[in-house]
Amino acid sequence: MAKPGGISNVDGKENTLEIEGLARFAVEEHNKKDNAMLQYVKVVKAKEQVVAGTVYYITIEAKDGDAKKLYEAKVWVKPWMNFKEVQEFKLVEGAPGESSA
Repeated sequence: MAKPGGISNVDGKENTLEIEGLARFAVEEHNKKDNAMLQYVKVVKAKEQVVAGTVYYITIEAKDGDAKKLYEAKVWVKPWMNFKEVQEFKLVEGAPGESSA
């Protein structure tokens, strides 16, 4: 169980429908905001922080054209308010596969 305010790994839960759904949501929101065409591939790892709701830190593999790249997304969720927001979405610098096809 995550302690309030602390960031903890979600080991074994990275590939749950909830985390995958949040990762897909983050990619879709990024595409809308930046007029991009990223394609979701998979969740690489995830962490969570319990605050007023939960903040998920998700490392996502996505395709940018033919290249697979890693991105970090920060998604804030408050389920009791039906609230979900991508607070940050960025390319992981120097990630393996960043320039490979």
